[in-house]
Amino acid sequence: ADEETSAPSQSPNLAVKISTSFPSSEIFGIKLINGHPTQALLSITNDEPQPINVVFIGGSLWTTEFAIQPPQIVRNLTTTRYDVEIPAGEKESISYSFATELQPQDLKLNLAVVLTDSEGAPFTFQAFNETVSVVEPDTSLFDPQIIFLYLFLLALFAGTLYFIYSTWITTLFPQKAKSGRAKKSTHGGKKVDPTDQMSVVGADGPAVTSSAKAYDESWIPEGHLNRPGAKRVKSGARPKSKAG
Repeated sequence: ADEETSAPSQSPNLAVKISTSFPSSEIFGIKLINGHPTQALLSITNDEPQPINVVFIGGSLWTTEFAIQPPQIVRNLTTTRYDVEIPAGEKESISYSFATELQPQDLKLNLAVVLTDSEGAPFTFQAFNETVSVVEPDTSLFDPQIIFLYLFLLALFAGTLYFIYSTWITTLFPQKAKSGRAKKSTHGGKKVDPTDQMSVVGADGPAVTSSAKAYDESWIPEGHLNRPGAKRVKSGARPKSKAG
């Protein structure tokens, strides 16, 4: 709903009427949202027999009259130059926008218009002087700052869980050593075929080599290569004694 107010902007020297409205204002009052432009629509009526010229529109924010101290200026608003001519008996609507970055509070908004008559003489008119509320913008879940905050908190939470796991859980519940590798290393060797083994007698006793062809047999006499096997002796037989 638009909120409109008629300020005492008639001058004895210049017959001009000014009314100000805020198209985006709410039913509960005018709110200045931090970081968002606020649009004021000024309707200027020229009742003079000669054209007038709108030169500047500006404003300021003041503390309210309910404060303990007398009203003090808080912030000067941007002054915009227009140079718009309004013919005699005509009405012109001019848009004025400004933005705020203040702490949420109630302040007095004062808007002023600088006009000149046909001879160039300046006149200042008050266009608006009412209490407004400075508020923060509504928070959205899809706001990039909110998303970044959620990601930061999630990473912090995951890091805390990992620290607790690596510091306490692994100490209280150590993992059992796997015996599969040890068994594999013990029984993983290649078996040697007994037929490929032969005994070699040396100075240190018998030894076993894994191949029968590990040496040259050409220089060994045949009698030594084909050694007769030892005859088995029955344990129960006695040797025959020779007759004397």
